[in-house]
Amino acid sequence: MPDEVHLQDVIPDDLPIFYEHQLEPVATQMAAFPAREREPFMKHWAKIMGDKSINKQTILFNGQVAGNIVSWEQSGEREVGYWIGKEYWGKGIGTRALSEFLLLVSTRPLIAHVAKLNIGSFRVLEKNGFTISSQDAEEYIMKLD
Repeated sequence: MPDEVHLQDVIPDDLPIFYEHQLEPVATQMAAFPAREREPFMKHWAKIMGDKSINKQTILFNGQVAGNIVSWEQSGEREVGYWIGKEYWGKGIGTRALSEFLLLVSTRPLIAHVAKLNIGSFRVLEKNGFTISSQDAEEYIMKLD
């Protein structure tokens, strides 16, 4: 049976797994985003869970929680972001999850920020049709029209 990637609605039981994923030092370096302590992390996710304007999905790989993918409105633009647990990197999970997510979120353009050192995430976005919209010293802003 081939490896399966599916999206499902985020449930509270997923949050401790998301929390552990974001503690991984290499992952925080690649995301160029600091890990949160447990209480601020859970408060942040409580806000996300309560906001119906935010599209949020758990990424499952062969039935296991592999990460999350989220889309929200910021500064008048629709953004997308995802976090994949380090143990799931390099398996095509991010690419397949984003492809599935783009069927759920039809708003275009869609914007994503990616740290320049995060080549894997850059490729995930590129494979899903995102192109570089702008850049600075540390990040690319990618856009899907």
